[in-house]
Amino acid sequence: MNKQTTTKQWIALLAMGLGVFMGLLDVTVVNVALPTMARGFNTTFTNLQWVLNAYTLVYAVTLMIMSKLGDMYGRKKIFLGSLILFVIASAINGMAPSLFVLDIGRGVQAIGGSGMMSLSMALVASNFSGKQRGLALGILGSIIGVSSASGPLIGGYLVEHFGWPAIFYVNVPFGIIATILTVIYVQETPSYGKNHKIDLIGMMLSAIGLFAIIYGLIVKESHPHWNWFKPEVSGLLIGGVIIMIIFVLVEMRVEDPMMDIQMFKRPHFLGTITVAFALGAGIYAYNAFLTALMQNYIGYSAVQTGVRQLTISGWSLVLGPVAGILSARYSKKWMIVISLLVGGGGFFLMAKSISPTVSFVELWPGMVLMGIANGMVNPLLNTAGMEGALPNEMGMVSGLLNVFRQFGTTVGVVGLGLIQDAQYETYLNGHLHTISSLPAHALDGIKEALVNAGPFSGHTIAFSTRMAKAPFAQDLQRIVIHAYDNGMAAVAVTSGIIVVVGAIGAAALMQNHFSSQDLNK
Repeated sequence: MNKQTTTKQWIALLAMGLGVFMGLLDVTVVNVALPTMARGFNTTFTNLQWVLNAYTLVYAVTLMIMSKLGDMYGRKKIFLGSLILFVIASAINGMAPSLFVLDIGRGVQAIGGSGMMSLSMALVASNFSGKQRGLALGILGSIIGVSSASGPLIGGYLVEHFGWPAIFYVNVPFGIIATILTVIYVQETPSYGKNHKIDLIGMMLSAIGLFAIIYGLIVKESHPHWNWFKPEVSGLLIGGVIIMIIFVLVEMRVEDPMMDIQMFKRPHFLGTITVAFALGAGIYAYNAFLTALMQNYIGYSAVQTGVRQLTISGWSLVLGPVAGILSARYSKKWMIVISLLVGGGGFFLMAKSISPTVSFVELWPGMVLMGIANGMVNPLLNTAGMEGALPNEMGMVSGLLNVFRQFGTTVGVVGLGLIQDAQYETYLNGHLHTISSLPAHALDGIKEALVNAGPFSGHTIAFSTRMAKAPFAQDLQRIVIHAYDNGMAAVAVTSGIIVVVGAIGAAALMQNHFSSQDLNK
């Protein structure tokens, strides 16, 4: 009987793992398909931004709502409904006749993805116990780590061989398998909110507040030279913060709140969300810049980039189960701290390796250390977060860990992008005028074009066929590459600092042991 029960549990984990993998993969997999989509829809990259933003925004905004619904009505029910919704939306996206339909479909798909992601950890925690729980959460952490980093590889392969609709169609068969396995093998959790009222005001406020903040950051990312005080940016950010403050005040007074604000009084919980934010703002945000470096400047294809980035994501497969086993014997807190410090060392190695002739040979040692940190911290964070939560809070804790991880990624991409832009522009301003063969009347125009294009696209201008014919081409190309390198080194150092700060937060706030008094404070 014990053997049968254990087998059912691992099949249940497979079902939840499939859901999580699909939900997180679709955050990044679309990036490599954008050029093909642009040709297919006969549109520009700017118009395609909402294919990315619709998923990112709706995913982040609905994480807490889906978590609460799972806690109230049963996590399996909401997980299963989210999975079915995700599969249907994926099929619609693959068949989308227009960009508008695809944008809407991506938003609907994100609701399903957030439901699967926010409830997966809580379902694993309730379907496993004892040492098996740590191992299962470790495996789930592996899946989270791999799915977040494998988008370029999987997306590149599918687009290259089957076209862009394949990145959505592939979810359908795997989603159907996951649905069947979930129905049969995943055990339902108690409905902790049967007699509670749905906190509609809290749900609306949290959704609007998060939407405003994250959309404000996206607007700033799209317009790096806009001032933070420009109404289109500051209005959204300030408005979002005000709404979130109102949300907190409302939740403190509502009889059946969407979220128990008392959770934020627990140092351990604050420590776990600090680590989740550092993972997003440091490791996951940096992946976008690393991908641009490997594709735009080194010249690897999407598939070649994805294969090399297995140096990071591959560690999640290996270390997730190991971390789960070790978490039953050793301090999760100090394992997280040490792993984050290792990751910080990886970023500093990356910063040192950046040069005009950089290749994968120079990058891989730092990437390995980043991968080890990600592979260890994700599963340990899941286990530590669930240990510090009451049974009726597990869905919300799982959702909040994912909210802070996703919010950290968004903040990181914007913040690191601004740092890279500033270093890139400063270097151009300080060196372009030294090109003796560059006519004075052309200097301002070329500088403006390079600055407006930004670090990601400046390389395309400098190495264009038209520019290559100019007598100053080689000098210009050399300066553009050095400017980009300056920005990338600053991005790597900043990411390393973020991860180290996360380690300090974990050391100061997280606990090793819990009592009922700790959780009820």
